[in-house]
Amino acid sequence: MTDSHSPCSGCSARRDFLRSALTAAASVAAVSAFGPAEAIAALAPRAAGSVRYALPAADGVSIDKTNEVILCRAGNEIYAFALSCPHENTALKAMSKNAGFQCSRHKSKYKPDGTFVSGRATRNMDRLQITRDGAQVVVDPDVFFESDAEPAKWAAAFVTV
Repeated sequence: MTDSHSPCSGCSARRDFLRSALTAAASVAAVSAFGPAEAIAALAPRAAGSVRYALPAADGVSIDKTNEVILCRAGNEIYAFALSCPHENTALKAMSKNAGFQCSRHKSKYKPDGTFVSGRATRNMDRLQITRDGAQVVVDPDVFFESDAEPAKWAAAFVTV
């Protein structure tokens, strides 16, 4: 017969509770170390929906880290890409003179239109849904096209200037 008042009754449940409470407290303390504004920003997800950008006047690249968007004008075409490399989600970097993009982790390289050139990646960069609205382009960071899964949509995901 088990005595419900024995010293070991509920020990494992109590340990689990204490472990969970200490983990939660440590997480709050770690986030608090950033300071109030940074802690709130670190916890806040990116707002859903489209983002508007001014129509690029010349060839070049701009990177919006907040919305995880790369905007690239190459010739008369403007592309919007996901910031992360399709290989292992590492942030991509623009190469000089609008020569394309490179993954800093495994050195995969891409042309300015997102076409895969070399490296460990196995496909092109992910293009985002993009439309033109007057002197702006509208990009939806939540709608992306993978070249191997949706080749027609990937090929059509750009605007002409």
